[in-house]
Amino acid sequence: MRISSTFLFNLNLMMKKLISIFVLFCCVLSLSANPIHGLLERIDKGASKKFIIQQQKSEVDFFELDQKGDKVVIRGNNYVSIATGLNWYLKYHAGIHLSWNDMTADLPEVLPAVTEKERHETNLPYRYAYNYCTFSYSMAFWDWERWQQEIDWMALHGVNLSLSLTGAETVWKNVLTKLGYSKDEINAFVSGSGFTAWWLMNNLEGWGGPNPDSWYVQQAELQKKIVKRMREYGIHPVLPGYCGMVPHNAKEKLGLNVADPGLWCSYNRPAFLQPEDERFEEISSIYYKELTKLYGKSKFYAMDPFHEGGNTSGVNLDAAGQAVMDAMKKCNPEAVWVIQAWQENPRVPMIKNRKAGDMLVLDLHAECRPQWGDAWSEWCRKDGFMQHDWAYCMLLNFGGNVGLHGKMDVLIDGFYNAKADARASQTMKGVGITPEGIENNPMMYELLYELPWRAERFTREDWLKEYVQARYGTDDKALQKAWQLLGAGIYNSPKEKPQQGTHESLFCARPGLDVWKASAWAESKDYYNPKDVMEAARLMLSVADKYKGNNNFEYDLVDVLRQAIAEKGRLTLKVVSAAYKAEDKELFNKASERFLQLILLQDELLGTRKEFRVGNWTGMARNIGQTPEEKNLYEWNARVQITTWGNHSASERGNLHDYAHKEWNGILKDFYYMRWKTYFDALMCTLDGRMTPILDWYAIEEPWTKVSDTYSAQPEGDCIEVAKKVYQEIF
Repeated sequence: MRISSTFLFNLNLMMKKLISIFVLFCCVLSLSANPIHGLLERIDKGASKKFIIQQQKSEVDFFELDQKGDKVVIRGNNYVSIATGLNWYLKYHAGIHLSWNDMTADLPEVLPAVTEKERHETNLPYRYAYNYCTFSYSMAFWDWERWQQEIDWMALHGVNLSLSLTGAETVWKNVLTKLGYSKDEINAFVSGSGFTAWWLMNNLEGWGGPNPDSWYVQQAELQKKIVKRMREYGIHPVLPGYCGMVPHNAKEKLGLNVADPGLWCSYNRPAFLQPEDERFEEISSIYYKELTKLYGKSKFYAMDPFHEGGNTSGVNLDAAGQAVMDAMKKCNPEAVWVIQAWQENPRVPMIKNRKAGDMLVLDLHAECRPQWGDAWSEWCRKDGFMQHDWAYCMLLNFGGNVGLHGKMDVLIDGFYNAKADARASQTMKGVGITPEGIENNPMMYELLYELPWRAERFTREDWLKEYVQARYGTDDKALQKAWQLLGAGIYNSPKEKPQQGTHESLFCARPGLDVWKASAWAESKDYYNPKDVMEAARLMLSVADKYKGNNNFEYDLVDVLRQAIAEKGRLTLKVVSAAYKAEDKELFNKASERFLQLILLQDELLGTRKEFRVGNWTGMARNIGQTPEEKNLYEWNARVQITTWGNHSASERGNLHDYAHKEWNGILKDFYYMRWKTYFDALMCTLDGRMTPILDWYAIEEPWTKVSDTYSAQPEGDCIEVAKKVYQEIF
């Protein structure tokens, strides 16, 4: 059959048109799938049209800032590098600082030009994010909108490796169902919404539950969105792997050979499945199958067996390490075991015979107690992490506590010293943030994540100058002076003082005349002059009117003044104590009333910002509930976590009470004020010669945890005007 030339011509023309349409479709699809485009639009609608994004191959991670016409060009080897470059441009060229307190900006119609091409690169492949505890102390009640903002924040700060624990409850529900556990038995094992971290770290079972069926469904759906967006950026989710955890009754229920890790703060730990048990391989396979079915395979899995003193008696640690590794590798032969270096973990016998490249050890508290081999550290490991890759991490925050804190000089020097160390540098693969709670001290996180991109060591003073200008979009002498005071003082805890987080506010402490901290494990030391904090607050207030509407400034003003009030409280309590011991009733009454007034003034100040309202925390908890019963359960989890923390035994004998205390509006007035007022009244009884009441603190505290739906997240008052008023009344 003969085909006419006309037909062939028309067919050829049609094919060209189809190809053109297909290419155009692919371009449009590519544009819409480009996560940088979506990121820019979330920062400021229409912002994507103001930038040219270019991706180029490279052996190392890099970003470049350039100019083409009136558009800023950002190049990088992947989306995370490009997002990092975008953040760098916004901070240091446009004076726009995106932070947890605001991830949006009003970009100018024409962006400030990049007058000279700027390039930054790093030979450290990993920038890690988060601690198990972060998922409970900060993220417990997040919805997709909040998670979307966080993933954007991660990308902007160069994070390409992130712990991702959301939805682990659903994996375990499915695993235990397959092992023959009933719904009630599963709920007795899986923790409640506010305590997931400690369950996954093998510290406790069931506390905070039982969870409703809807919890498992919604958490799984949320996690699917989280890992999807992470993977679009090129951020590797570090999923929870299988490390031998089974319910503590697994011996009786399933006939398994298990070890008993003992108690954690009076809670029964889950049992540890012995590697010699013939069902270890079966159960681990079920686990990874269910995990993969829900969230896909990962290249990285997090496992922390025997966390915080778990008893290893009778456990062959080498065999256990091999069993855990084999189970992970069976799921993905290319996978890497991510493990936290905290106290005794990782136990040397568990890791010494594992192959190089198969593990990534997070030096969790490297800015304070490094384990990589720095000789001055009390936690120094002579052989570091041996053959294993590791990351230099900053813990910074404990319990999600509110308070200014940092170790700026130690962090900077520690990082560059590790890079220069002949042995440690060979296996050093990245940096990371590993705080127990976030959404505080944004400056320290900016500093940590810039380290890999700055080839040369720099000074705290010089870096702060740039930070302040980027933070507020202007160079202001008063603000520069304020931050230099903070940087040299409260943000510069020296290395010889292993400060575990902030110098805790005594407002949040269980009352006592000589109390010096709020939580049992705090290591608060006097390493700075509190008058410097007060002066920083004064300096910020002196220019406050110039910065009305500047969200970063208003947040920082409230935070710094909050700290100054806490410092005043610490000094005032000393007067209270001295007056009581001297039996000076008049001075005691005056000083104690002043202390209580400071709590109320701080409460009023913090009410002007959503971030510092307890109603923001309890509101998030209630919002994820689908029924009144669910809302009340989640709010109970939220309230308990930040006060008594555990049941009576865990709170008292386990010393968990107030570990996650918060200087927040609402709880200051209704909880902390109440405790101190009760205490001062009892002391006055003693001074008056009357019978002193016996104070059962847990009984006094618990009723607050059972109240529901009483706090609003909406800020009240003009933060600058309230700050002026409060400052005048106190200082």
